[in-house]
Amino acid sequence: MELVVSEEVRAALAAGGPVVALESSVIAQGLPPPHNLEAARACELAIRAVGAVPATIALSPGRLHVGCDDALLEALADPASRPAKAGAADLAPLLAAGRFAGTTVAGTLAVAARVGLRLFATGGLGGVHRGAFGAAPTLDVSADLPALASHPVAVVCAGAKAILDLPGTLEALETLSVPVVGLGVAELPAFYGNRSGLPLQHRVDDEAAAAKLLTARWGLLGQLGGVVFARPVPEEAAIPAALVEEAVGRALAAAQAAGVQGKAVTPFLLGRLAAEPALHALSTNVAVLTANAASAGRIAVALARHEKSASDVEFPPAKPR
Repeated sequence: MELVVSEEVRAALAAGGPVVALESSVIAQGLPPPHNLEAARACELAIRAVGAVPATIALSPGRLHVGCDDALLEALADPASRPAKAGAADLAPLLAAGRFAGTTVAGTLAVAARVGLRLFATGGLGGVHRGAFGAAPTLDVSADLPALASHPVAVVCAGAKAILDLPGTLEALETLSVPVVGLGVAELPAFYGNRSGLPLQHRVDDEAAAAKLLTARWGLLGQLGGVVFARPVPEEAAIPAALVEEAVGRALAAAQAAGVQGKAVTPFLLGRLAAEPALHALSTNVAVLTANAASAGRIAVALARHEKSASDVEFPPAKPR
């Protein structure tokens, strides 16, 4: 078993350059072919276009990759490879078993922190599932949340997935001391749309201000947990909240009727939403992913500039392998 950091990523880390981590569960489980591979390539291109280096994280048999070549992206996108879904707790078992796997937000955060990456772009966060603490509690809370609290990585996303208990997710992040900061917005986006009705305590106006916030958190204050930058869904791709909520209700009912549980719940629900013809959820998902990747790249560029100009600020050390 080995940790494989691509030459491009290794060189960027060594030079203190901007690098953005990308998850691969969206390729392996989140989007159907051929959209999964197209989205993966589009996200990498969006990061390169703003002057940063993409680092898609994934598992191939016996190897943990930080920076994937196109052949590995194709393998992850191919259902015939039967890629597993790798959260943080699954990384070691899947590596030992020699499995292909796409990393979730939690799995990607763990690996990104391991090699010293500080920016990560995804679509929507996992969080507290609806009914997790209700009358018949399921205690279904995504591992994304404790991973965010544990690792010094900033995540650019479009808020949390609309299938979740959004107020509960926001409360859980506050309890874990993970700041949720609006990137140009004062309301938590809801992955498919921008109207959750949940005000955010903090906002920054642009990516340069986001980098300044990270300099304060990790450098001046020495706080080692992550930060969530909630970026709005591109306006032309946003879906009205009422349409999303109706579709989520139908998807939840279908999941309950089918007895779907555990890690299978999120891909099942997202798959049902993608199949709703009135939503156009697939195109929104891809638009969100690429827009977030570009924003994360711009923050990474600004943060690298801050680090080079602020010699009195120390960050958690990068550890390329």
